[in-house]
Amino acid sequence: MNKALLVLADGMVFEGESFGAGGETIGEVVFNTSMAGYQEILSDPSYKGQIVTMTYTQMGNYGVNEEDIESEGGPKTEGFIVREYLDYSGNWRSKKSLGEYLRESGIVGIQAVDTRALTRHIRDRGVQMGIISTEDLNPSSLYEKVVAHPGIAGVDLVRFVTTDKEYKWYEKVWQWGPCKKEAPVPSPRPATPSVIVYDFGVKFNILRNLAGAGFDITVVPAQTPAEAVLEMNPDGILLSNGPGDPGAVTYGIDNAGKLIGKKPVFGICLGHQILGLALGGSTYKLKFGHHGGNHPVKDLVTGKVEITSQNHNYCVAIESIGDRVRLTHRNLYDGTEEGMEHVELPIMSVQHHPEAGPGPNDSRHIFVRFRNMIEEYK
Repeated sequence: MNKALLVLADGMVFEGESFGAGGETIGEVVFNTSMAGYQEILSDPSYKGQIVTMTYTQMGNYGVNEEDIESEGGPKTEGFIVREYLDYSGNWRSKKSLGEYLRESGIVGIQAVDTRALTRHIRDRGVQMGIISTEDLNPSSLYEKVVAHPGIAGVDLVRFVTTDKEYKWYEKVWQWGPCKKEAPVPSPRPATPSVIVYDFGVKFNILRNLAGAGFDITVVPAQTPAEAVLEMNPDGILLSNGPGDPGAVTYGIDNAGKLIGKKPVFGICLGHQILGLALGGSTYKLKFGHHGGNHPVKDLVTGKVEITSQNHNYCVAIESIGDRVRLTHRNLYDGTEEGMEHVELPIMSVQHHPEAGPGPNDSRHIFVRFRNMIEEYK
């Protein structure tokens, strides 16, 4: 393998070896604590603009298959950092190696990096921009490039990952057993209730869980006017997950504001943040974000603690919205706000990823809660 370098914006340098595509890439370096699910992580649109570091030591051992993707068009991450890449596929569903997947998609990967030291550095210093290169191996030159980069704060990354046209969705969550990726077949009768999904970077498993909860699903581009959505007269509206700074998605905030009080609304991750801003609240950026599948979150409605999948750098300051909403979920790692519901209107949202692709299934019931909210509103 060829040599590769990772240089952070504070001047920290990590040496490694290339195992993906050649070239250079710049992004915000974050770490993910999941032990598996690298294919779902790579294809999660919420990672647009970011370089992902996996804290678990070995990646690639089960290869890449045709089912476990969370979006069309290949990986959405800007780069991938691992401690040890295993160039073989020990799983019967594998169609190619992780390295092949990255090379075919033009994603730069670097292995043989001390990811424990890198993770501690990010945890202590905070997330920051970084550059990976397999071509320019001069640390000083790479440092100049990364500090000259404007960063991704204030950048609308949703426009890079949203769908460009409206479409229907029918596929449900995979059941245990051999998986067959087939074109979805419309049901003889549409499921009810109907839901419009604003695609800010929606993951397929969110759509699968909605289908499993009995919804008739239509996905629309992120910039679809609220007036057009209301003309479609859905029973509910979901604001999906997505990448980047919620404050930069001004059209999403504007449309969400027009939907409040008109239809039941459910927000997930970026959708939760957009909803918070539309309600007049504020958001703040975490020091190193929440990325992984092992975050304990207390559901204040049921009193239960759920292990959740997380992928976000921003949080809603729920107290900034005032007494119009109540807190429904709290992260037990750091006490941050993880969910809210309006005290009068049919509005609910969560910061974590209840579809858990990848991750635990503790929070999947939230999709049924959304359906119950819609039925009560009727």
